[in-house]
Amino acid sequence: MKLARRLILLISLTVIMLSITGTSDLPKLSLAREEAKNFFTGLAGENKQILVVKIDDTNAAHPQIGIEDADLVYVEQVEGGLTRLAAIYTSKLPPLIGPIRSARISDIELLAQFGRVGFAYSGAQSKMRPVIAAANLENLSAERNPPSIYGKDPNRPGPVDMILKPDLLLERANTNPKIRIETATASVFTFGDAPKGETNTAIAKVSWPSAKYELRWDSVSKKWLIYFNEKPNIAANGQQLYADTAIIQLVSITPSIYGDKFGEITPFSKTTGSGKAVMLRDGFSYQISWQRNLETDVTTWKSADGGIANFKPGRTWIFLTDKVPVLTP
Repeated sequence: MKLARRLILLISLTVIMLSITGTSDLPKLSLAREEAKNFFTGLAGENKQILVVKIDDTNAAHPQIGIEDADLVYVEQVEGGLTRLAAIYTSKLPPLIGPIRSARISDIELLAQFGRVGFAYSGAQSKMRPVIAAANLENLSAERNPPSIYGKDPNRPGPVDMILKPDLLLERANTNPKIRIETATASVFTFGDAPKGETNTAIAKVSWPSAKYELRWDSVSKKWLIYFNEKPNIAANGQQLYADTAIIQLVSITPSIYGDKFGEITPFSKTTGSGKAVMLRDGFSYQISWQRNLETDVTTWKSADGGIANFKPGRTWIFLTDKVPVLTP
């Protein structure tokens, strides 16, 4: 009887001790959550509303404002063989962005892969307005917003003097219950180790009829430093623009039914279908391919062996061109 009582007492004490100390003698489960990452950069951070801003890319437009904070930048051909930028912001908004310029027909197909984005631009020709209205995007242009949001820089000549205050733009847009701007819900790129088939590359040259870009590998910063028309591409804040991953995407560029007020034909860069591309990362170039069957599909990038071409986390620039780049070892 005494033995039974002692056993009961021992069991009771054991239960009490476990309730006090917890399951310290049992394997512990990790409670740490995976760090949240931005879907456009692969870096730690938030996924905020997707804002796309059209930025002038002529010599007169440089230095550009706020481009250094874009997560993804597209370079596309416009009239006269010049280039224009579509800068995408999802993690950080600079106080100012500019110079702001007008939308182009290539933007509609290109941006459809990112869902319902906020689209900021100076304006569009009347023939294009129904196309923009029918597209899956929110028109946040200067035609619909006051000068307090789309202001003019008195130190810049027209038409490269329009400057955007993006925080006020989104603040005003979000007070309108009819406006819906999405955030990314899945990774836009696949981030990870570099693909196979690398070639040592120091400089990559990309060209259009009236514009040139160079990407030069900098072994100190481990970045691809960007040069525009043979000069360092310096932002208005003094920072040289760079890319962690750069893609030279070979696309079909054909005349469209649109044109500018000077009679120049607007080119259309086709970003659906498939084609070849060159990836630059970590001081190497890679011959890869791209595919995008539908406008609503996100572009997929494949290495030469058919595997996924992983991007390096960080800033990405994509150059849409129909000319094969010149690569220097």
